Amino acid sequence: MRPRAAIFDFDGTLFDSMAVWETLGEDFLCARGIRPKPDLAERLKVLSLREAAALFQQEYGLQLPAETIMDQLDGMIEQAYREEVLPKPGMEALVRRLKESGTGCAIATATDRYLIEAALERCGMRALFSGIFTCGEAGAGKDSPLVYRRAAESLKADRESTLIFEDAFHAAQTAKQDGFCTIGVYDAFEERQEELESLCDGYLKDLRGTEQIMKMIAEL
Repeated sequence: MRPRAAIFDFDGTLFDSMAVWETLGEDFLCARGIRPKPDLAERLKVLSLREAAALFQQEYGLQLPAETIMDQLDGMIEQAYREEVLPKPGMEALVRRLKESGTGCAIATATDRYLIEAALERCGMRALFSGIFTCGEAGAGKDSPLVYRRAAESLKADRESTLIFEDAFHAAQTAKQDGFCTIGVYDAFEERQEELESLCDGYLKDLRGTEQIMKMIAEL
């Protein structure tokens, strides 16, 4: 295919940033001399920041107001995006190559816009993307295709001519079921790799072969 649009998830797909979220609770507690339980990261995956703050208070005896805990967690996340997280090796070159070929590029993410913009600006990549679309602004998570549809519409592309790059199985499944062409991207924090590879129209274990990836896309 010759894609009209390419829409990239951010965390775990475009940037190597999943560790920020996976180790957030552990880093927060360890910085305060508190030893986290082995199941902490798994439990925090489904909690909001407010719920995480309540867990720290109730199970770890943290004597801080919930708002203070939330502010401190937010600060850790923001610092990582402003100062630390980097693109996955090969991803910037791939985005640039797609743009050179006439494919419009956008981001569809569950992460707040200001964090995405901070990381892109620091890495000199903001101009590569015509738009950033967040689940919060769309009013639906990635169990709904709404954020992908809005990104594709902004690039004047239909589903059949739009590539969705995703590292998360559940998100790729949503896009696939809605008629988009999906490219799975390997990330160590996604446990359902075999299912992701089987589901998607294409699968990338290594991003450092731009021309080979472009050839794979052309053959879809």
